[in-house]
Amino acid sequence: MTEDAPEWCIAEGLTPYPDALEAMTARVAAIRAGTIAEQVWLVEHPPLYTAGTSAKPEELEQPGRFPTYAAGRGGQWTYHGPGQRTAYVMLDLNKRHGSVPARDVRCYVHGLEEWLIRTLDRFNVRGERREGRVGIWVADRATGAEAKIGAIGVRVTRWVSWHGVALNVDPDLSHFTGIVPCGIREHGVTSLHKLGIPVTMAEADVALHQAWDEVFGQSPAASWPETCPISATPLPNT
Repeated sequence: MTEDAPEWCIAEGLTPYPDALEAMTARVAAIRAGTIAEQVWLVEHPPLYTAGTSAKPEELEQPGRFPTYAAGRGGQWTYHGPGQRTAYVMLDLNKRHGSVPARDVRCYVHGLEEWLIRTLDRFNVRGERREGRVGIWVADRATGAEAKIGAIGVRVTRWVSWHGVALNVDPDLSHFTGIVPCGIREHGVTSLHKLGIPVTMAEADVALHQAWDEVFGQSPAASWPETCPISATPLPNT
């Protein structure tokens, strides 16, 4: 592990969204102050909808179905729930991270996309970018139909990133019908299981862990924490 590698941490169970926001807020402030390490925090949430700064009220199509929260990140409406791996990435963007130069938010978002693409590649799934659409998409080569498998929403506060990505491993896809995901009506949502790939969450985590170094160039510890509390302070790397 390099000295400056971010700590990796997995939250047990389902993390309430307000707790995640509180923890990220504290962590980002501490990273900015230089008192704590950068972090990649892997969580699952109970079913809920979050509104980004561009969310339109009319695109919440089933108000009251699940709790809704103002996320403060960029983007529109997003669903989070069990079976979806959400990765909160808290990095000091004043520094270069692998292929991502310092203070370049566009390249940072491109790096998050590449991270998901390389993660999916480990399961022989071709994730793709689409011009004018946020997230990672998969295409049915026979029909041409496209569906979203990974969401991206970031916030940068005084050059420290928070929020991050969400990968659909095996969520209840019917839960996405309560919103217009990311403002896009004409394309669906899919998951690894929907594609016929019965990946466990643990296997998805390993793939995310392995793909990270290829993009961000800072390899987490070979033996990394399996669990951590909902806290601004993670378990130490081992």
